[in-house]
Amino acid sequence: MARAINTNILLSKTFKLFEFKGLWSSIFGQPSKGGIWIIYGKEKHGKTTFALKLADYLSQYEKTLYISGEEGLEKEFKDAVKRAGVNPKNKRLLFSDYVELGEVKEKLNKRHAPKIIIFDNTTVYNDELKNGELRRLALQYPTTTMIFLAHEEKGEPYTATAKLCKKLAKIIVHIEGLTAFISGRCPGGTITINEQTAMLYHGSQILNN
Repeated sequence: MARAINTNILLSKTFKLFEFKGLWSSIFGQPSKGGIWIIYGKEKHGKTTFALKLADYLSQYEKTLYISGEEGLEKEFKDAVKRAGVNPKNKRLLFSDYVELGEVKEKLNKRHAPKIIIFDNTTVYNDELKNGELRRLALQYPTTTMIFLAHEEKGEPYTATAKLCKKLAKIIVHIEGLTAFISGRCPGGTITINEQTAMLYHGSQILNN
């Protein structure tokens, strides 16, 4: 059972923060490191592109591992990396195809383990994250930021595991029409992934947001 603390101790706690700048700061704020984030949306709406842009940016702050569990590291994923404009000289961003959750834990237990890990996606890891494993994973590695991608069905993340991710997430990113709508424990806002396509889908008012 977790130890209860009084108000004074609670208010004196300090946290390691992502000291974001510019647009990222105005929308994401300065979120604490660790915990769960989720990115979800329908097929072909820009989830992977946004996740790759985010991974490239986050790797400025922490070593980042992107697990392409669904697409693997095939040509299509390589093309997605190019479209996202990921810096080819960025050595703090690593890529892997699917690895079992047990192997992920082995990586996280190493001395120079990545502190940000992106799971693409929850459908691939659904069975391994069932029966409380998602919560246990987050509790076992509290200083590791875990970002889960998920498909969308009827406006919500697809699979029960993905829905739990959204409930636990401090940052929620809903992708629709090449636009990222960010909410959760942050200021919130929108980021267009591709302005021309986003305008065709949402209208010109999306740029004003």
